Amino acid sequence: MSYEKIKVAADGAVAIITLNDPATMNALGMDTAGELLSALKGATMGETPARAILITGEGRGFCSGANLSAGPAGRSADGDGKPDAGGALETLYNPLVTFIREAPVPIVTAVNGAAAGVGCSLALLGDLIVAAESAYFLQAFRRIGLVPDGGSTYLLPRMIGRARAMEMALLGERIPAAQALAWGLVNRVVPDAELMTTAMGLARTLATGPASLGLTRQIINESLDSDWAEQLHRERVAQRIAGKSADFAEGVRAFLEKRPAAFAGR
Repeated sequence: MSYEKIKVAADGAVAIITLNDPATMNALGMDTAGELLSALKGATMGETPARAILITGEGRGFCSGANLSAGPAGRSADGDGKPDAGGALETLYNPLVTFIREAPVPIVTAVNGAAAGVGCSLALLGDLIVAAESAYFLQAFRRIGLVPDGGSTYLLPRMIGRARAMEMALLGERIPAAQALAWGLVNRVVPDAELMTTAMGLARTLATGPASLGLTRQIINESLDSDWAEQLHRERVAQRIAGKSADFAEGVRAFLEKRPAAFAGR
């Protein structure tokens, strides 16, 4: 399938999705968000599903946020005659970020330059987040009189605590890559020239891992809303599924034969 605002490529079992609208620094307008959701579904639900996904941005920025230059497109009038800025969240953006969070395979985000507004949310949805030294994270919503969305109000307090989440959301200041690493917002910070090499290395490692990695990401995400007993039950259910996989059988054979396992992702 061809797209106008994103690029999709494959590197073995890794699907590489690149936001590709340099004129807006890869703003996540409704058209781009729709294409991204379509590409993610294709990568995970196609005839030959990817075993890992890498999301990045073309050019100077990862994603500059919503496309404000698009005007009121997607903002239907509310009962008072004023635009409903939350309408597009319900119809498109929330399904997009929910699909990413519940995806069956691990996701790496490679963050170059700005990750602002909903672009910040997109970056932080990665299971492994690699930032270039020039990258920064910005909760830009307060600058235009809106509230954080794209799941930011859920992700940030759980990732960096209430105090720092409030600081990002209420002050709307840039958080440079080095500070993001110190706060635990990202996994790695690398020189700009090494961003894609590092991110692809991680994605390839995930793509050659067992199918259980998808289950692992799902139950860790679910743990954010679970109590102890619920989470132990989730582990038990996931372990039953993983234990019936060909990858588990291969892993045991490889262990007994003292050799690296050759996982097939099933």
